[in-house]
Amino acid sequence: MVSDIISVVGVLLILFGCILTLAAGVGLVRFKDSLTRMHPAAKPQVLGLVSVLAGAALRLQKPLEVGVFLLAGLFAIITAPVVANRVSNVAYHESGQVRRDKSDPLEDA
Repeated sequence: MVSDIISVVGVLLILFGCILTLAAGVGLVRFKDSLTRMHPAAKPQVLGLVSVLAGAALRLQKPLEVGVFLLAGLFAIITAPVVANRVSNVAYHESGQVRRDKSDPLEDA
């Protein structure tokens, strides 16, 4: 009985993660520039991945596999904001919207 409930919750988490990942993909296609595409590439994509990993961990329930899923989820949570920040910085600087002051040390480089 309890294993059936855990199995259903795992399937629902996997389905929820797939829907979020699909929404992130649609957002990447529909948004116009890099700065607006940064949001669906980072937030719903990572939450979708973590939901799928949590659902798979609930379905499998083997300690080694749950550990691997936990590490993969933590890696995605830690690296997604850094990657989004770097992509936004590059897109912002390449678009020519950067205002350089006279005291900017990067101007001399």
